[in-house]
Amino acid sequence: MPEMNLVQAINHALAFEMERDDRVVVLGEDVGLNGGVFRVTEGLQARFGAERVVDTPLAESGIMGSAIGLAMAGMRPVPEIQFEGFLGPAYDQLVNHAARYRSRSRGAITIPMTVRVPVGGGIHAPELHSDSPEAIYAHHPGLKVVMPSTPSDAKGLLLAAIRDPDPVVYFEPKRVYRSFKEDVPEGDFEIEIGKAKVVSEGADVTVVTWGATVFQCLAAMDAMPEDVSVELIDLRSIYPWDMDCVIESVRKTGRCVVVHEAPKTCGFGAEVSSTIQEHCFLNLHAPVQRVTGFDTVMPYYKLELEYLPESPRIKGAVEQVLAY
Repeated sequence: MPEMNLVQAINHALAFEMERDDRVVVLGEDVGLNGGVFRVTEGLQARFGAERVVDTPLAESGIMGSAIGLAMAGMRPVPEIQFEGFLGPAYDQLVNHAARYRSRSRGAITIPMTVRVPVGGGIHAPELHSDSPEAIYAHHPGLKVVMPSTPSDAKGLLLAAIRDPDPVVYFEPKRVYRSFKEDVPEGDFEIEIGKAKVVSEGADVTVVTWGATVFQCLAAMDAMPEDVSVELIDLRSIYPWDMDCVIESVRKTGRCVVVHEAPKTCGFGAEVSSTIQEHCFLNLHAPVQRVTGFDTVMPYYKLELEYLPESPRIKGAVEQVLAY
């Protein structure tokens, strides 16, 4: 198996599926000649041509509307939105049209579309380039939302998303785009949407997270005493999400910390916490803790790491639930 970083794994998955299925088309701002702002689509236009890797105008609503039309016509479009903050202009098309066509047409029309979006902080980007809006899109029935944290998961989830009959918002944590490499299966390889991954098994406390914060949680675990046993769960899929995996783990450990980059209020961690309370109340030895971004706009460079849930804050929350 070749070693790849997240960018290479996504590029490899796109090329694999475009070779396998000629209905797959990529479109977005600068995705062709320049290979995208992060070079994720580099080389695809040269390989598959400008009709399948399409450079679009700077108009997110147009990108999304065009992708919806392509999907309705039987294609498998993969539109790229350059940064998560630019999803705003495409919001109407995505949630009022793509998410509703199956219901609106009583199942006659589906929208097999995968919207690729770089997401999250930690790279010192300007305003509108560092947010984590996964909870917004998970709230809309008809959309699926995934966020891989590793190269192998990135490939498996992307192939599953492109082949899914419904629209999938595929968030890519840019903080780990090039941070490390791992072995990635070279052939056909899918990860079922809606299935979490137990990164590390443990008995004392469950930590639930997704995206780039998986690695901040691992750093926090490395800083814990050796006798503290942490079970780390990477949701991978935000909606649908693997409630059974989380519930089983919390019933075993009796304690839970949920970690995400997005602001605390109405973040997806609140959904996870509420579900744990509903299903694990009699198993809990301490209240569920959330370690999140703050209820404010993502600050600029000097304060960015103070905003993000870095390992010291995660370690402190784990210690708090253990001491309760």
